[in-house]
This record gives sequence, C-alpha cells and structure tokens, in this order.
Amino acid sequence: MSKDKGLHPKNRFNKGYEFEKLILLNPALKEFVITNQYNSVTIDFSNPKAVKELNKALLFSYDVISNWNFPDQNLCPPIPGRLDYIHHLASLLKDEKDVKILDIGTGATCVYPLLGVAEYNWDFVATDIDLDSLDTAQDIIDDNHLTSKINLRQQFDESKILANIIEKTDSFSAVMCNPPFYKSAEEAQGANKRKNKNLGNSAVRNFSGNNNELWYVGGEKAFLHNYLYESTLYKNSSKWFTSLVSKKENVESLTISSKKLGVKEFNVISMNQGNKVTRVVAWRF
Repeated sequence: MSKDKGLHPKNRFNKGYEFEKLILLNPALKEFVITNQYNSVTIDFSNPKAVKELNKALLFSYDVISNWNFPDQNLCPPIPGRLDYIHHLASLLKDEKDVKILDIGTGATCVYPLLGVAEYNWDFVATDIDLDSLDTAQDIIDDNHLTSKINLRQQFDESKILANIIEKTDSFSAVMCNPPFYKSAEEAQGANKRKNKNLGNSAVRNFSGNNNELWYVGGEKAFLHNYLYESTLYKNSSKWFTSLVSKKENVESLTISSKKLGVKEFNVISMNQGNKVTRVVAWRF
C-alpha cells in the first residue's frame, strides 16, 4: 500500500488503498484484485471494469453514498483526484457557512456534488448539456436520497457555459468545472490509444466518455476563455469562479485575459497526483 505524496493532506485516500476493506464495501471489486510482480496487492489499471469497481468502492467509503451506477460509455472519474479539487475548494472558501456550489458539466456520474456533500455537506446545483447524462445523474441522486442537496439543470445551448444556467436569484460560494480537454472526437480517440499503449495493453480498450465529456470545439483553451468571459456577466452571482486546467500554457493566457477583464484576484493552485500534474485556477471580481 503506497502513499501518494501528491494528494491533498486531507484526502482520505492519500495513504493508498486497503483492498480487503474496499472489497467489503464493493464485493464486485474482488475479482479484479491481483498481486503483481512486486508482490503488491493492486488491480490492472488498464482494465476499465477494474477501475470502475475500485472507484465505486472508494466512493462507498462514505456512509451517505451506497449507489453509483452509470453506463460504461461514460467516463469513470478517479475519486482521489476529484476529491482533491473539493478539498482545495474548501481551503479557498475557508470558514464560509452555508456553502452552495455550481458544478459545470457534472456528467452522468455527478461525482463532484457527491463528494462535496459527503465530505463537507455542501449544497449543489449541477449542470450538463446531455440529457441522458442528467437522467443518470438524477437516478444516482435519488438512489442516495440526496435530492435536497443536489439540484440538476440542463444547458440547452452548446455555445454557453454560465448563461441560461445562472438565475437572477442565485448566489453561489463558488463555481467549479472540469472542462473538456480535446478539440475533437478524433483527437480524443488518438489520446486514448496512446494512453492504453503506455499502460502496456496491446489491445485497444473500449473508448469511454461521450463527446460532451471529452471534447469541445477549440479544446480546453477555448472553453476556459469562454468561461472566463461569461463570468464577467455574472460577477455578483458567485464569490469565486474556478476550474481545473490541464495545460500550463492555458493558465498563462487566462492570467493575461483576466487582467483585461477586470478580475481582482487570480490564484493558481497546483495539484500533483502521481505522475500527473494539473492545477486549479480561481478568480473573483
């Protein structure tokens, strides 16, 4: 059981996984647990079914979550990394009470609202453009009896992010977002093949993640700059606007644009998870 030194100090998974306990939480995980060549108990991380059952078990470690069912074509988010975003957001909000978060692009898994409720008892409005994803997310919310904590809204305009979602009476503590990374479905497919090869699996695995989860015209940069611009139209609707950013150069361009758009404070929070380096940007007016 190896410790991930990159995870947030408050992350409950920063000391690794106790597979015996996780199997008790999710018995379906048992068939995927193996002992590798280094005599370590683990799973085959190139197997999407194994990864899904592991992350289910991690989520079930919270008493308030007992169901998390979604189609295999939807992305299975890595729970430890998603939890890090929640903890960094909590640090940003500090001692604020009655926290209400707007989650942009919640997807079928509704993972950020689930973690935010489980860890901090926050309230959420969660959005997505895909109706099927919202239907699945609503089933998850209903199954876990969290309808009083998480409210879903559909975005009907692919060109908008905050517009048509934020209402005049809304007052959020923060907006959070995990933006699409790729510029096209073809680019996303190619990246999946490279990742699969790096994991040592010669057979290309089934591609997980629908279009809205994975790609946006113009890629991450276009999405982030649209989001930044739209935030200027809703300055008083949220205390903070935040997003994950994968590419370092996008942070640099956002910093420049934020100054032009009158942002008063712009923060960059680094997150190191294993070999992956990402960051959260946060701004306010």
